[in-house]
Amino acid sequence: RLGGKTLVLYLSTTAAAVTIGLVCAHLINPGRFMDETAKARLQAAFQSEAGSKLDQAMAAPSMTDHILNIVPANPVQSLAAGNMMQIIFFALVFGVALTLLKDNRAEIVINFFDRVQDAMVIVIRIVMGFAPFGVAALIAEVVGTSGSSVLISLLAYSAAVLLGLFVHANLIYGGLLMFGARMSIATFLRGARKAQLIAFSTSSSSATLPITMECAEKNFGVSKPISSFVLPLGSTVNMDGTALYQGVAALFIAQVFQMELSFGAQVGIVFTATMASIGAAGVPGAGMVTLALVLTANGIPSVGVALILGVDRLLDMFRTTINVTGDLAVAVVIAVSEGEVIGPRPAD
Repeated sequence: RLGGKTLVLYLSTTAAAVTIGLVCAHLINPGRFMDETAKARLQAAFQSEAGSKLDQAMAAPSMTDHILNIVPANPVQSLAAGNMMQIIFFALVFGVALTLLKDNRAEIVINFFDRVQDAMVIVIRIVMGFAPFGVAALIAEVVGTSGSSVLISLLAYSAAVLLGLFVHANLIYGGLLMFGARMSIATFLRGARKAQLIAFSTSSSSATLPITMECAEKNFGVSKPISSFVLPLGSTVNMDGTALYQGVAALFIAQVFQMELSFGAQVGIVFTATMASIGAAGVPGAGMVTLALVLTANGIPSVGVALILGVDRLLDMFRTTINVTGDLAVAVVIAVSEGEVIGPRPAD
C-alpha cells in the first residue's frame, strides 16, 4: 500500500511536470526567436536525420496507436531497432517480474544491471568532461554562421524551462502540500532549504539524499521508516525537473526543425518522458541521456541535443533542485497520510 501510494504520487507529479513544460514551451515558443536563415542552415547541417525524422513525424501514429505500439512483439528486435517506448515497457515488465521472484533468485540479475549502470555513469562522466570543449566550438560555429538569433532562442528556451520549474513547484507541490499535509509552500520551502542548496550546488539528487533525509526527519518530523523508503525511491524514480525540461527541449528542437507535433505526439512526449525518468541516474548530465531517448521515441532529431548543451549545465542545477524538492514534498504528504509524523513540524 505504501509503495503503491508513493509510486502514484511520483508518477502523477512527473506527468504533470512534462505537461507544464509543454505548455510553457508553447507560450514562450523559443523556436520563433531563431530566424529562418539560421533554421535553414541547421536543417542543412543535419539534413539526413532531420529529413527522416520529419517524415516520421508527418506520419505520426494516433494516440491510440501510441498506446498499442508500446507492447513489443519481439523485445530483441525492439532493442536492435532502437524503439524506445517498447524498450521502456519491456524493462518495466521485466523489473516487475524480478520483484516477484522468490528466495532472492533475482539478486544476481539485479546486481548485474546495477554494475552496468555504475559503469555507464562513469562513461557519461567521461563524455561530459570533454563535452564543454565541443559545445563551445559548436556554439561558436553556429553563432558565427547563423547570427545571434541562436543565442536569443537559447535564452528563450532557458526562460521556458525556468518558468515551468517555478510554476510546477508552486502549483503542483503547493497544492499537494496544502491539501495533503495542510502546509503552505512557504513553510515547506523554509524546511527544505538546506537540501535544495546542496542539490543546486551538486546537481545530483543521489549525492543530496542524506541531507534530504535529514531535512525530512528533523524539519518535518517524518518518521525514519517513511523517509528511508520514500526518499531513496524518489531519488531514482521522481525526476520532475528533468522530465519538465525534456518536454520543453523536445518542443523547442521540433520548432527549430520546423516540425509540427500533433496532440498525439505530444501525449507521447508526456508518456516517454515520464517513463524515462524511472531509473534515471541521479548524477549530473544524466538527463541529457534520457532526453535523447525521448526525442528518438517521438521522431524528433536527436542531433538537436547539441543545440542546448551549452546551457544545460546551468539548467541542470535548477532542475535537480526541483527533483529533490519533489521528493521531500511527497515524503511529507505520505508521512501525514500514514500518521507517521513523529516530530515537530515547522510552524506557518
